[in-house]
Amino acid sequence: MRDVAGDQRARLDPLVAAIVRQGSGPAALHPLKIGLPWHLASLAATISCALTSAAHVRTFGWNRFDLTCIRLANEYDRFMKAHLPYSSELFRIISGALRLDAAKVRNYTAFLADKLDADGDTSTAKRLRKMLDETDHQLVPAAVSNRTLPVDGETRFPLVERVIPKSSQARPPQLTPRQEDAINEFVSVVKSHSQFQTEELDSSLGLLLYGPPGCGKTHLAYWIAAELGLPLLLARLDGVISSYLGSTAKNIRAIFEYASAAPCVLFLDEFDALAKLRDDAQEMGELKRVVNSFLQNIDTIGHDSVVIAATNHPQLLDPAVWRRFSYRIELAKPDATLRENLWREFLGTDGLTDHEFAAFADLADGLTGADIREASLRARRASLVSGQALTAASLFATLLRVGSAVPDRSLLTELAPLPPQEVATTLKRRSAKIYSHSTIASLLGTSKASAFRWTRDIPQED
Repeated sequence: MRDVAGDQRARLDPLVAAIVRQGSGPAALHPLKIGLPWHLASLAATISCALTSAAHVRTFGWNRFDLTCIRLANEYDRFMKAHLPYSSELFRIISGALRLDAAKVRNYTAFLADKLDADGDTSTAKRLRKMLDETDHQLVPAAVSNRTLPVDGETRFPLVERVIPKSSQARPPQLTPRQEDAINEFVSVVKSHSQFQTEELDSSLGLLLYGPPGCGKTHLAYWIAAELGLPLLLARLDGVISSYLGSTAKNIRAIFEYASAAPCVLFLDEFDALAKLRDDAQEMGELKRVVNSFLQNIDTIGHDSVVIAATNHPQLLDPAVWRRFSYRIELAKPDATLRENLWREFLGTDGLTDHEFAAFADLADGLTGADIREASLRARRASLVSGQALTAASLFATLLRVGSAVPDRSLLTELAPLPPQEVATTLKRRSAKIYSHSTIASLLGTSKASAFRWTRDIPQED
């Protein structure tokens, strides 16, 4: 059968040109109507009919067929210029239709409806969802079952957990200005990836978070997923890592194939368990093959799914793994400003003054955000159980119990065994500006006179 003229075919998007080459008839192209305007779907069906019916070609001639291709190219050009923000979703819908991948067509159509809804085009979004509801039985081939979470072949443990974060439930993370700028850039790039694809500026979208435990890596992954309006896939290492030779690599491939089928955020926590240095003499050859498997799969995940990895041990990661992530952000222990913001976030306005918040920010030096959250929750629970209002003294007592239990919390570890008078003098020597007589009295639950008497011999700061 004759090819379409080169200059005409060149004007078609590669996916549309694939429709011309496919020649599989209108039945296979029916899902296309979900994501494209009626005139494009109709023209594509006309081309498909022409290819599958020699009688049609003989009756109407090749000139009419070529004219149809030109009309499709022109309509497609105009449509893409008007709907550039949604081009990526349309590409995926067409690709899924050509491969008879009903799940992919449905997933990306639902995602397109959500984007249209968010952009204010509720009417079109409603029509798309109605089509999905009304044509469910037509979209799922008889031989294809409902899409389920991937599982380990031997244990049948699930490899991922699917979570739908809600914007109303995901609080913004407390970040430094530099961290916030990097995260905002990453989120904006992900949201605009279809435009970058059109301009050939796209690349894989990966974010590597590293730093001590308790500094907000998991919370940040949830927040990013909520901001993007995407489901979060949590890789479960207890199911991924297998004792059977070759099974771990198979599980990694299954996770990435599942993540590639629909837009999502794939979160790989404790990432160093999968991506260790390949020259580590302590590791067996199987784990080295696991790293190779990961590298191959992350390169092919596609542009609509986002990979976020987190590790507490960045020094263990293979150098090739670092290069797979365009964005790398260290989440270290919070500084004084962030610590004060965290106290205010977790406690609200429950009975503390600005001077007391500043004191607790200093007392929490060396603590992580998770430690501050734990101390806040325990203090508020104790207040609720006792029926008494939360005070600086009750919070300080709770903080000493939480912070002094970990050896590297030097200040709290030093203060915990001391009597009140020595606590007062230690704090006054640390910073007379932060720990005024009034603040010390509040922390120790004593009078200002006692605080003054205990610390009067300590020089005041200028």
